[in-house]
Amino acid sequence: MLNHPGNLAPLHAFARAMPKIELHVHLEGALLPATVLKLAQRHQLPLPARTETELQDWYQFRDFRHFIEVYLKLQNLLRSSADFELITYDFGREMQRQNIRYAEVTFTAYTHLWMNKGLSPDDIITGLDAGRCRAQEDLGVTIAWVLDIPRNLSFEGQRYTGAASDPTVEMALAWQDRGVVALGLGGDERTAAAEPFAPAFTEARAGGLHSVPHAGEMDGPGSVWGSLRALGAERIGHGVRAIEDPTLIDYLITHHIPLEVNPTSNICLGVYDSYAAHPLRQLWDAGVLVTVNSDDPLLFNTTLNQEYDLLIDHFGFGAAELEQISLNALHASFLPPERKAELEQSFRQEFAQLHSLYE
Repeated sequence: MLNHPGNLAPLHAFARAMPKIELHVHLEGALLPATVLKLAQRHQLPLPARTETELQDWYQFRDFRHFIEVYLKLQNLLRSSADFELITYDFGREMQRQNIRYAEVTFTAYTHLWMNKGLSPDDIITGLDAGRCRAQEDLGVTIAWVLDIPRNLSFEGQRYTGAASDPTVEMALAWQDRGVVALGLGGDERTAAAEPFAPAFTEARAGGLHSVPHAGEMDGPGSVWGSLRALGAERIGHGVRAIEDPTLIDYLITHHIPLEVNPTSNICLGVYDSYAAHPLRQLWDAGVLVTVNSDDPLLFNTTLNQEYDLLIDHFGFGAAELEQISLNALHASFLPPERKAELEQSFRQEFAQLHSLYE
């Protein structure tokens, strides 16, 4: 029944029950409506909505300007270590609900300092780490952090305005014992190219961090090439527009560079007009190491489970391909090799058990 063309319900149930890994999701874009209301009440801060339903209406993606407005409003609600612990633990509960066993979660620490909310770096990491450890102990899910530089806050014209050592790099290097595994680069690559950030990534990589910049989303293949050459990118956040350059596709395949693909996000932001126009299937069929993720699930009204549903409904994925997508994310993660091997064995056993339930 799993691959019966006339009945996709068992395949959707299989996808929801599968063990998964997520590599491209922003913590501040994954807040739950109930948590948002709780934070607003805790700090007596106004919101343009009073109920979860009204919040869902406010979140509905309209355009990029509205997206930034909502994103900054949500960030403004986070004002104490307890707040960061709360949202991290809530994220862990959502991981458990969706059978996500491990996630490398992007967090933009610098923006919280830039907003002058009275927070110190220690306030931030104390809360994040407390929530991460509680989620591991109570829920059995593992969270690692990708701290990203907000490229547009750090860029004027063609000049990177970071200090000799970027504050995000300093925090990321100092917090490796509390779950930070990589340095990212977020924002709009059309107005802030990758190359000027090379010194920050050189410092981070020398200190033991991995390199996972956003590229090839709002800008074309040149953005991906810049991230590979200047930043030593080991994975590419988004990267879908690599499809426009056959030489780049060959490079990604040859060098085993994974892409963190976010279909719903790409449609909402106008990277592609429709799922029919989206190159995920082309990238997959070409042999690129594709992973699937939710990006900002709250703001794009999606979840990782819903992204797996899209693989079935719009990209024709069957059970074996869904399993491979999950394993791709495992292989592309920054977990130690021995942990990857343990999880792969566990995942394959669960896949087999699920087949017996849904076939």
